[in-house]
Amino acid sequence: MARRHLLLLLPLLALAFSVAVASAEGQGDSAAFIDGASHRYLRDQQDDQATSMSLDEVSAAVSVLLGFAPPAMLPSQSSAKLNKVLLPNPFDRPRAVFLMQIDESHASVDSFISEAGSIFKTKIEGAENAATGLTDKDELIVIRSDESLDVQSGSDSLDNELSDLAIWLEGSYQKTDGKLNIPLESGNSLTLLVSKNADLEFASSLISLLKTIKRGIQVHEDFSGGIVSPAELLVCHFTGIKALEGEYGSAEIIKQGAEVVRMALTKAFDQLQAAYNGKIVGLVISTNEASTSLASIIDAPSSLHISRRLAEASKTNASASASIAAIILVRLSLAWTTGIILLISTLIGICLLMNMPLTRDTLLYSNVKLD
Repeated sequence: MARRHLLLLLPLLALAFSVAVASAEGQGDSAAFIDGASHRYLRDQQDDQATSMSLDEVSAAVSVLLGFAPPAMLPSQSSAKLNKVLLPNPFDRPRAVFLMQIDESHASVDSFISEAGSIFKTKIEGAENAATGLTDKDELIVIRSDESLDVQSGSDSLDNELSDLAIWLEGSYQKTDGKLNIPLESGNSLTLLVSKNADLEFASSLISLLKTIKRGIQVHEDFSGGIVSPAELLVCHFTGIKALEGEYGSAEIIKQGAEVVRMALTKAFDQLQAAYNGKIVGLVISTNEASTSLASIIDAPSSLHISRRLAEASKTNASASASIAAIILVRLSLAWTTGIILLISTLIGICLLMNMPLTRDTLLYSNVKLD
Protein backbone atom coordinates (compact mmCIF):
# COMPACT_ATOMS: atom_id res chain seq x y z
CA MET A 1 0.00 0.00 0.00
CA ALA A 2 2.81 2.38 0.91
CA ARG A 3 4.54 1.58 -2.38
CA ARG A 4 1.32 2.40 -4.29
CA HIS A 5 1.02 5.78 -2.55
CA LEU A 6 4.64 6.47 -3.35
CA LEU A 7 4.07 5.66 -7.01
CA LEU A 8 1.08 8.00 -7.07
CA LEU A 9 3.11 10.81 -5.51
CA LEU A 10 6.00 10.57 -7.96
CA PRO A 11 4.17 12.27 -10.90
CA LEU A 12 2.97 15.02 -8.57
CA LEU A 13 6.50 15.61 -7.30
CA ALA A 14 7.85 15.69 -10.85
CA LEU A 15 5.18 18.21 -11.86
CA ALA A 16 5.95 20.40 -8.87
CA PHE A 17 9.66 20.26 -9.63
CA SER A 18 9.09 21.25 -13.27
CA VAL A 19 6.91 24.18 -12.21
CA ALA A 20 9.56 25.34 -9.77
CA VAL A 21 12.26 25.13 -12.43
CA ALA A 22 10.08 27.01 -14.92
CA SER A 23 9.39 29.79 -12.43
CA ALA A 24 13.07 30.05 -11.58
CA GLU A 25 13.94 30.34 -15.25
CA GLY A 26 11.27 33.00 -15.72
CA GLN A 27 12.94 35.14 -13.06
CA GLY A 28 16.45 34.70 -14.42
CA ASP A 29 18.73 37.21 -16.07
CA SER A 30 17.42 38.89 -19.19
CA ALA A 31 18.76 41.25 -21.81
CA ALA A 32 17.50 43.40 -24.65
CA PHE A 33 19.33 44.81 -27.68
CA ILE A 34 17.98 48.22 -28.70
CA ASP A 35 18.31 49.52 -32.24
CA GLY A 36 17.46 52.92 -33.65
CA ALA A 37 14.96 53.62 -36.40
CA SER A 38 17.29 55.63 -38.64
CA HIS A 39 19.98 52.96 -38.99
CA ARG A 40 19.24 49.28 -38.43
CA TYR A 41 21.80 46.76 -37.22
CA LEU A 42 19.47 44.14 -35.66
CA ARG A 43 17.02 41.77 -37.23
CA ASP A 44 13.32 41.82 -36.43
CA GLN A 45 12.54 39.31 -33.71
CA GLN A 46 10.07 36.64 -34.75
CA ASP A 47 7.67 34.82 -32.43
CA ASP A 48 9.05 31.41 -33.32
CA GLN A 49 12.64 32.53 -32.87
CA ALA A 50 14.78 31.22 -30.02
CA THR A 51 14.93 33.83 -27.26
CA SER A 52 17.72 32.41 -25.12
CA MET A 53 21.43 33.12 -25.45
CA SER A 54 24.42 32.17 -23.40
CA LEU A 55 26.67 34.74 -21.84
CA ASP A 56 29.39 33.99 -24.41
CA GLU A 57 26.92 34.63 -27.23
CA VAL A 58 25.84 37.98 -25.79
CA SER A 59 29.48 38.96 -25.35
CA ALA A 60 30.28 37.88 -28.92
CA ALA A 61 27.37 39.99 -30.21
CA VAL A 62 28.84 43.01 -28.44
CA SER A 63 32.23 42.32 -30.02
CA VAL A 64 30.71 42.08 -33.51
CA LEU A 65 28.71 45.29 -33.04
CA LEU A 66 31.94 47.05 -32.07
CA GLY A 67 33.38 46.00 -35.42
CA PHE A 68 35.65 43.21 -34.19
CA ALA A 69 35.63 39.52 -34.99
CA PRO A 70 33.89 37.18 -32.55
CA PRO A 71 36.01 34.76 -30.50
CA ALA A 72 37.64 32.08 -32.62
CA MET A 73 36.42 29.31 -30.29
CA LEU A 74 32.75 30.27 -30.71
CA PRO A 75 30.72 27.17 -31.68
CA SER A 76 28.81 27.04 -34.94
CA GLN A 77 25.51 26.87 -33.05
CA SER A 78 26.35 30.13 -31.30
CA SER A 79 27.30 31.70 -34.63
CA ALA A 80 23.87 30.73 -35.95
CA LYS A 81 22.26 32.51 -32.99
CA LEU A 82 24.29 35.64 -33.72
CA ASN A 83 23.05 35.48 -37.29
CA LYS A 84 19.48 35.56 -35.98
CA VAL A 85 20.20 38.70 -33.97
CA LEU A 86 22.51 40.76 -36.21
CA LEU A 87 22.06 41.83 -39.80
CA PRO A 88 24.52 39.97 -42.07
CA ASN A 89 26.49 42.99 -43.33
CA PRO A 90 30.03 42.84 -41.92
CA PHE A 91 30.93 46.19 -43.49
CA ASP A 92 28.14 48.08 -41.73
CA ARG A 93 28.61 47.93 -37.97
CA PRO A 94 27.86 50.77 -35.55
CA ARG A 95 31.25 50.48 -33.75
CA ALA A 96 29.53 51.94 -30.71
CA VAL A 97 27.58 50.10 -28.00
CA PHE A 98 25.83 51.51 -24.96
CA LEU A 99 25.81 48.77 -22.30
CA MET A 100 23.74 49.25 -19.16
CA GLN A 101 23.52 46.59 -16.47
CA ILE A 102 20.81 46.86 -13.81
CA ASP A 103 22.16 44.89 -10.86
CA GLU A 104 20.17 42.52 -8.66
CA SER A 105 16.70 43.56 -9.79
CA HIS A 106 13.72 41.24 -9.45
CA ALA A 107 12.03 42.93 -12.42
CA SER A 108 12.60 41.73 -15.97
CA VAL A 109 14.27 43.83 -18.62
CA ASP A 110 10.81 44.61 -20.07
CA SER A 111 10.19 46.95 -17.12
CA PHE A 112 13.10 49.21 -18.08
CA ILE A 113 12.87 49.56 -21.85
CA SER A 114 10.41 51.33 -24.08
CA GLU A 115 8.66 49.54 -26.91
CA ALA A 116 9.65 52.24 -29.38
CA GLY A 117 12.21 51.24 -31.98
CA SER A 118 13.61 47.82 -32.77
CA ILE A 119 14.17 45.62 -29.72
CA PHE A 120 15.54 42.09 -29.58
CA LYS A 121 14.87 40.45 -26.21
CA THR A 122 16.63 37.38 -24.90
CA LYS A 123 17.17 35.38 -21.74
CA ILE A 124 20.71 34.78 -20.59
CA GLU A 125 21.51 31.19 -19.74
CA GLY A 126 24.70 29.59 -18.55
CA ALA A 127 27.25 30.79 -16.05
CA GLU A 128 30.37 30.64 -18.18
CA ASN A 129 32.91 33.40 -18.15
CA ALA A 130 32.32 35.64 -21.12
CA ALA A 131 35.18 36.23 -23.51
CA THR A 132 34.76 39.05 -25.99
CA GLY A 133 37.88 38.12 -27.94
CA LEU A 134 39.17 41.69 -27.71
CA THR A 135 42.89 42.28 -27.44
CA ASP A 136 45.11 45.19 -26.63
CA LYS A 137 45.64 45.75 -30.36
CA ASP A 138 41.98 46.60 -30.89
CA GLU A 139 41.21 50.29 -31.17
CA LEU A 140 38.62 50.60 -28.43
CA ILE A 141 37.64 53.31 -25.98
CA VAL A 142 35.81 52.21 -22.84
CA ILE A 143 33.75 54.94 -21.19
CA ARG A 144 32.61 53.88 -17.75
CA SER A 145 30.10 55.41 -15.37
CA ASP A 146 31.46 57.62 -12.63
CA GLU A 147 31.27 55.52 -9.48
CA SER A 148 33.11 58.06 -7.31
CA LEU A 149 30.27 60.50 -6.87
CA ASP A 150 30.22 62.90 -3.96
CA VAL A 151 27.17 61.48 -2.21
CA GLN A 152 27.57 63.48 0.98
CA SER A 153 24.16 64.93 1.68
CA GLY A 154 24.20 68.71 1.71
CA SER A 155 27.39 69.19 -0.36
CA ASP A 156 27.33 71.85 -3.05
CA SER A 157 28.56 69.51 -5.79
CA LEU A 158 25.80 67.01 -5.03
CA ASP A 159 23.19 69.76 -5.06
CA ASN A 160 24.42 70.94 -8.46
CA GLU A 161 24.34 67.40 -9.86
CA LEU A 162 20.84 66.81 -8.49
CA SER A 163 19.70 70.09 -10.03
CA ASP A 164 21.13 69.07 -13.41
CA LEU A 165 19.43 65.68 -13.07
CA ALA A 166 16.10 67.33 -12.28
CA ILE A 167 16.41 69.55 -15.35
CA TRP A 168 17.28 66.55 -17.52
CA LEU A 169 14.26 64.57 -16.29
CA GLU A 170 12.01 67.65 -16.40
CA GLY A 171 11.53 67.56 -12.64
CA SER A 172 12.49 69.77 -9.74
CA TYR A 173 14.93 69.68 -6.85
CA GLN A 174 14.28 71.51 -3.59
CA LYS A 175 17.65 72.15 -2.01
CA THR A 176 16.27 73.24 1.35
CA ASP A 177 14.12 70.14 1.86
CA GLY A 178 16.40 67.74 -0.02
CA LYS A 179 13.52 66.51 -2.22
CA LEU A 180 13.88 65.41 -5.79
CA ASN A 181 10.57 65.28 -7.68
CA ILE A 182 10.48 63.42 -10.99
CA PRO A 183 7.26 63.46 -13.03
CA LEU A 184 6.09 60.16 -14.48
CA GLU A 185 4.31 59.40 -17.73
CA SER A 186 1.39 57.98 -15.76
CA GLY A 187 0.69 61.40 -14.28
CA ASN A 188 2.14 60.70 -10.85
CA SER A 189 5.55 61.77 -9.59
CA LEU A 190 8.37 60.06 -7.74
CA THR A 191 9.65 61.93 -4.71
CA LEU A 192 13.12 61.03 -3.47
CA LEU A 193 14.49 62.19 -0.14
CA VAL A 194 18.23 62.77 -0.32
CA SER A 195 18.50 62.17 3.44
CA LYS A 196 17.62 58.48 2.90
CA ASN A 197 20.45 56.26 1.74
CA ALA A 198 18.32 54.21 -0.68
CA ASP A 199 16.85 57.30 -2.34
CA LEU A 200 20.28 58.90 -2.54
CA GLU A 201 21.80 55.81 -4.17
CA PHE A 202 18.97 55.71 -6.71
CA ALA A 203 19.56 59.37 -7.57
CA SER A 204 23.33 58.76 -7.74
CA SER A 205 22.79 55.95 -10.25
CA LEU A 206 20.76 58.31 -12.42
CA ILE A 207 23.54 60.91 -12.15
CA SER A 208 26.08 58.27 -13.22
CA LEU A 209 23.94 57.48 -16.24
CA LEU A 210 23.74 61.15 -17.20
CA LYS A 211 27.50 61.62 -16.77
CA THR A 212 28.24 58.56 -18.88
CA ILE A 213 26.07 59.88 -21.71
CA LYS A 214 27.67 63.33 -21.61
CA ARG A 215 31.20 61.92 -21.48
CA GLY A 216 30.48 59.50 -24.32
CA ILE A 217 29.13 62.25 -26.56
CA GLN A 218 32.14 64.45 -25.79
CA VAL A 219 34.63 61.68 -26.59
CA HIS A 220 32.77 60.86 -29.80
CA GLU A 221 32.89 64.50 -30.90
CA ASP A 222 36.62 64.69 -30.13
CA PHE A 223 37.44 61.70 -32.33
CA SER A 224 34.92 62.34 -35.12
CA GLY A 225 36.61 63.43 -38.32
CA GLY A 226 40.06 62.49 -37.05
CA ILE A 227 42.70 60.18 -38.42
CA VAL A 228 41.75 57.40 -35.99
CA SER A 229 38.13 56.33 -35.55
CA PRO A 230 38.09 53.90 -32.60
CA ALA A 231 35.20 51.77 -31.44
CA GLU A 232 33.38 53.08 -28.38
CA LEU A 233 31.87 51.10 -25.52
CA LEU A 234 29.78 53.06 -23.01
CA VAL A 235 29.28 51.12 -19.78
CA CYS A 236 26.95 51.98 -16.92
CA HIS A 237 26.25 50.04 -13.73
CA PHE A 238 22.84 50.86 -12.26
CA THR A 239 22.35 49.87 -8.63
CA GLY A 240 19.48 52.20 -7.76
CA ILE A 241 16.70 49.62 -8.20
CA LYS A 242 18.58 47.24 -5.92
CA ALA A 243 18.75 49.95 -3.25
CA LEU A 244 15.03 50.71 -3.48
CA GLU A 245 14.08 47.04 -3.32
CA GLY A 246 16.28 46.54 -0.28
CA GLU A 247 14.69 49.49 1.50
CA TYR A 248 11.03 49.35 0.47
CA GLY A 249 10.53 45.73 -0.63
CA SER A 250 7.75 45.49 -3.20
CA ALA A 251 6.08 48.86 -2.54
CA GLU A 252 4.67 51.18 -5.17
CA ILE A 253 7.89 53.18 -5.18
CA ILE A 254 9.66 50.24 -6.86
CA LYS A 255 7.29 50.45 -9.85
CA GLN A 256 7.75 54.20 -9.98
CA GLY A 257 11.52 53.76 -9.84
CA ALA A 258 11.39 51.32 -12.75
CA GLU A 259 9.31 53.84 -14.70
CA VAL A 260 11.89 56.54 -14.01
CA VAL A 261 14.67 54.23 -15.21
CA ARG A 262 12.70 53.54 -18.39
CA MET A 263 12.24 57.28 -18.99
CA ALA A 264 15.92 58.03 -18.32
CA LEU A 265 17.09 55.16 -20.51
CA THR A 266 14.84 56.26 -23.38
CA LYS A 267 16.03 59.85 -23.11
CA ALA A 268 19.68 58.78 -22.89
CA PHE A 269 19.46 56.52 -25.93
CA ASP A 270 17.69 59.23 -27.93
CA GLN A 271 20.53 61.63 -27.16
CA LEU A 272 23.10 59.05 -28.17
CA GLN A 273 21.22 58.32 -31.39
CA ALA A 274 21.28 62.02 -32.26
CA ALA A 275 24.96 62.48 -31.37
CA TYR A 276 26.12 59.31 -33.15
CA ASN A 277 23.83 59.82 -36.19
CA GLY A 278 22.08 56.54 -35.45
CA LYS A 279 25.30 54.50 -35.45
CA ILE A 280 24.99 53.01 -31.97
CA VAL A 281 23.22 50.01 -30.44
CA GLY A 282 22.05 49.71 -26.85
CA LEU A 283 22.17 46.64 -24.62
CA VAL A 284 20.27 46.52 -21.33
CA ILE A 285 20.94 43.61 -18.95
CA SER A 286 18.80 42.97 -15.88
CA THR A 287 20.32 40.59 -13.34
CA ASN A 288 18.33 38.85 -10.63
CA GLU A 289 21.33 38.16 -8.42
CA ALA A 290 24.90 39.30 -8.19
CA SER A 291 26.61 37.55 -11.08
CA THR A 292 30.34 37.70 -11.68
CA SER A 293 29.87 36.11 -15.10
CA LEU A 294 27.59 38.92 -16.24
CA ALA A 295 30.01 41.45 -14.86
CA SER A 296 32.72 39.91 -17.02
CA ILE A 297 31.04 41.35 -20.13
CA ILE A 298 31.60 44.79 -18.67
CA ASP A 299 34.94 44.14 -17.00
CA ALA A 300 36.52 42.21 -19.87
CA PRO A 301 37.49 45.28 -21.94
CA SER A 302 37.96 47.54 -18.91
CA SER A 303 41.71 46.97 -18.92
CA LEU A 304 41.93 48.12 -22.54
CA HIS A 305 40.70 51.71 -22.11
CA ILE A 306 42.70 53.10 -25.04
CA SER A 307 44.98 50.78 -26.97
CA ARG A 308 48.64 51.55 -27.47
CA ARG A 309 48.22 52.30 -31.16
CA LEU A 310 45.30 54.59 -30.40
CA ALA A 311 47.31 56.39 -27.73
CA GLU A 312 50.21 56.86 -30.15
CA ALA A 313 47.81 58.16 -32.79
CA SER A 314 46.33 60.57 -30.27
CA LYS A 315 49.80 61.87 -29.39
CA THR A 316 50.58 62.19 -33.10
CA ASN A 317 47.36 64.11 -33.63
CA ALA A 318 48.20 66.41 -30.71
CA SER A 319 51.75 67.10 -31.95
CA ALA A 320 50.45 67.58 -35.50
CA SER A 321 47.86 70.05 -34.26
CA ALA A 322 50.55 71.98 -32.38
CA SER A 323 52.77 72.06 -35.48
CA ILE A 324 49.88 73.25 -37.65
CA ALA A 325 49.07 75.99 -35.15
CA ALA A 326 52.72 77.14 -35.16
CA ILE A 327 52.81 77.21 -38.97
CA ILE A 328 49.59 79.20 -39.12
CA LEU A 329 50.97 81.70 -36.59
CA VAL A 330 54.18 82.18 -38.61
CA ARG A 331 52.24 82.66 -41.84
CA LEU A 332 49.92 85.19 -40.25
CA SER A 333 52.88 87.10 -38.82
CA LEU A 334 54.60 87.20 -42.20
CA ALA A 335 51.41 88.29 -43.94
CA TRP A 336 50.77 91.13 -41.50
CA THR A 337 54.42 92.26 -41.58
CA THR A 338 54.51 92.25 -45.38
CA GLY A 339 51.22 94.09 -45.57
CA ILE A 340 52.37 96.80 -43.18
CA ILE A 341 55.67 97.26 -45.09
CA LEU A 342 53.82 97.57 -48.40
CA LEU A 343 51.38 100.06 -46.91
CA ILE A 344 54.18 102.21 -45.52
CA SER A 345 56.05 102.05 -48.84
CA THR A 346 52.93 103.06 -50.72
CA LEU A 347 52.37 106.06 -48.46
CA ILE A 348 55.99 107.17 -48.79
CA GLY A 349 55.81 106.87 -52.57
CA ILE A 350 52.63 108.95 -52.72
CA CYS A 351 54.18 111.63 -50.52
CA LEU A 352 57.29 111.81 -52.70
CA LEU A 353 55.21 112.05 -55.88
CA MET A 354 53.12 114.85 -54.45
CA ASN A 355 56.21 116.86 -53.45
CA MET A 356 58.11 116.53 -56.76
CA PRO A 357 58.93 119.85 -58.54
CA LEU A 358 56.96 120.58 -61.74
CA THR A 359 59.86 120.98 -64.23
CA ARG A 360 60.52 119.64 -67.69
CA ASP A 361 62.36 116.36 -67.74
CA THR A 362 65.60 116.87 -69.68
CA LEU A 363 65.66 113.27 -70.78
CA LEU A 364 62.18 113.38 -72.29
CA TYR A 365 62.54 116.76 -73.93
CA SER A 366 66.20 116.58 -75.02
CA ASN A 367 65.49 116.18 -78.78
CA VAL A 368 62.35 118.25 -78.96
CA LYS A 369 62.51 121.65 -80.57
CA LEU A 370 60.13 124.17 -79.31
CA ASP A 371 58.93 127.00 -81.60
